[in-house]
Amino acid sequence: MNRLPASTTAAFFCLLAVLAAVPAAAQQPSGAPTPSPGAILQGLDKVTARISTFPAPVDQEVRFGTLSIRVRACYKTPPTEPPESTAFLEISDIRPGADPVPLFSGWMFASSPALSALEHPVYDVWVVDCMKASNSSSDSSG
Repeated sequence: MNRLPASTTAAFFCLLAVLAAVPAAAQQPSGAPTPSPGAILQGLDKVTARISTFPAPVDQEVRFGTLSIRVRACYKTPPTEPPESTAFLEISDIRPGADPVPLFSGWMFASSPALSALEHPVYDVWVVDCMKASNSSSDSSG
């Protein structure tokens, strides 16, 4: 029976230790979408014909007119893939003195806003992009 030299065996176990220490996130395929801290949305008020662009952080309520918008997730494809931003939105109509009326719950795609759209007589809302994660602790904007 042939035995490997001790230095080869030690190198093998060191390699195993290094591979075990690599985070699971680093082992994801390079084409996997990356999660984002929120979405950039645009809304159209059909009465005034004004378009507004606004950030919507994940799990925080954002108001646009009488609409309450909550982003549950936003994913953006990596630069090596065709550009696409996808967000899961929950939208309700909240009027004074009335219970909230759920209007939309589902995925919206920035490249195809009509594929999964909010249907409302006064407002349109669509996804523009995902928010960028702040990589700097000195970045206090937002």
